Parts: sequence; structure tokens; C-alpha cells
Amino acid sequence: MSKNFQYGGMAVIEGVMMRGPKRTSLAVRKPDGSIEVEEEANSDLASRYPFLKWPFIRGTHVLIDSMVMGIRMLNKSANMSLEEEEEELSTTEIFLTGLFAFALAVLLFVVLPTAIVHFSSNYLGNALSQNIIEGIIRIAFFLLYVYAISKMEDIQRVFSYHGAEHKSIFAYEAGEELKVENVRKYSTLHPRCGTSFLLIVMVISILVFALLGEGDLFYRIWSRLAVLPVIAGLGYEFLKFSGKYYANDWARFLIAPGLYLQKLTTSEPDDSMLEVAITALQAVLELEAQNGLCQESPT
Repeated sequence: MSKNFQYGGMAVIEGVMMRGPKRTSLAVRKPDGSIEVEEEANSDLASRYPFLKWPFIRGTHVLIDSMVMGIRMLNKSANMSLEEEEEELSTTEIFLTGLFAFALAVLLFVVLPTAIVHFSSNYLGNALSQNIIEGIIRIAFFLLYVYAISKMEDIQRVFSYHGAEHKSIFAYEAGEELKVENVRKYSTLHPRCGTSFLLIVMVISILVFALLGEGDLFYRIWSRLAVLPVIAGLGYEFLKFSGKYYANDWARFLIAPGLYLQKLTTSEPDDSMLEVAITALQAVLELEAQNGLCQESPT
């Protein structure tokens, strides 16, 4: 296998996506109980423009690439999991879904916290205290949002597939044979999870936003949007660093809040979900092996 590559993925509608160095696989449980697998080549943008792999720059590239692929995979999995007679989502519907999701995220986690603090600034002291309070509000909104969607039945299943994805990655990294009985024993909480990344970004944003000073509401909002690439870059490097040294107590201490937050975004999967996650991971490992990027599949 590729020793320097950390395999990862995401949970989708009734399935799991797994990503390797060059290929991505998507496994989805069909209504008839079968598992359908699709695969595709990853974007080679970073290969054509090597500076996108540079530290502190790669985080922004990975974030944007992951968002685009994530939305596309969610919609693809939704179409794959439909009954044959049900109508698939159109390209326009997929685009509008992604646009709405992005706009909602900006509204909830940038505009609203910034506006609340701006209109309360006379009571909140200096710029540093305002940014600390703004960060606390942002994190509170995020926690409330995750908690609210976790109560939705469809999202609960996605969160279970999220747990299955983490378990299968843990088993693979431990050198286990990818079988349900082996994968089942591992934790649903993984140090490189995107949930942890979002929390890290929100904490780092408190420090970075404090350097922006005060201004009118327009300045506050757009200045925060402008430095998001910087924050994403710092957050990504922290996540990579802490994940690399996860075995050390100090690293576990630093990432403990992110792991605890994953208790909201992951849940214990059943064996059928583990089977889907294993199928997705095996598929991408086999694809990479065919391209000479893996020595062999663990199975």
C-alpha cells in the first residue's frame, strides 16, 4: 500500500465514499439489498499545479475539492439508492442544492454570529473580547445545527454510515483483514474526521479574526470570508499533525474536543452498513493496486 497516503472518505445516502491517491469509489446499498459500486478518477489539479500541495495552501485546495466532491457524491448516492421507478435528480437540482447548502453555511456560521456581535459591540468591550464571543456564538450555532439534524431519521442513517466509514479505515490502518467481524470492534471516532476539522477551523478563526480589528458590518463579514483560506490552511495542517501523532497523550489531549464532537455526527452502524463501507474501501484499494499505488489489498 501507499505508506504516505492516508485513506479517507465520507458517508453518503445509504452508502460510503472512499478516496485513494488517484481513484475514488462509491458503494451504495440498493433498495433490493444489493450493493452498487461506482468508481472514478480523482481531480489531477494538484498534479498540474504542484503549489497546491504546499503546506498551508493545500488545506484550502483540499477543502474546496472535498466540498465539490461531497455534494456530487451525496447527490449521486441519492440517485443510486432510489427505486427504479423514482425520478433522479437533475444537474440543475444538484447545482441548486449545493448553492443552497453553501449559502446556508455562510449565513449561519459567518453572517449571523458577526451581525449579532456587531450590533452588540457597545456592550462587549474591545475587539478581542468581541471576537471571542463571536467564536463562541459560531460554535454554539454549529453544535445546535448538528444536534438538530441528528434527530432527522435520514440523517441518523448517514451518521451510522459515517461510523462505518471510520471503523473500516481504523481496521485497514491496523492491518486487519477487512471483514465485518474485524471492523466491528473499532471506534467510530477518528482523529482525521471532517467534524474535527470544522471545530478546529472555528477555534482558529477566533485567533485570526481578532487580528482584523473593528469596522462596519460589511467590513466584518467580508474580511472574515476573505481570510477563510488562511484559516482552512492552518486547520488542515493542525489536523494532519495531530493525526500523525495520535498515539501520543499530548496529541490525544489536543484533539479530544473534536473526537467528543464526533459523538454527534457518528453512531454505531449495523453489519449491513459495515459491509457497504468495507466494499467501498476494498474497491478503491483494488483500483490503486491495479495502478501500482498499493502493494496489495489487506484482504
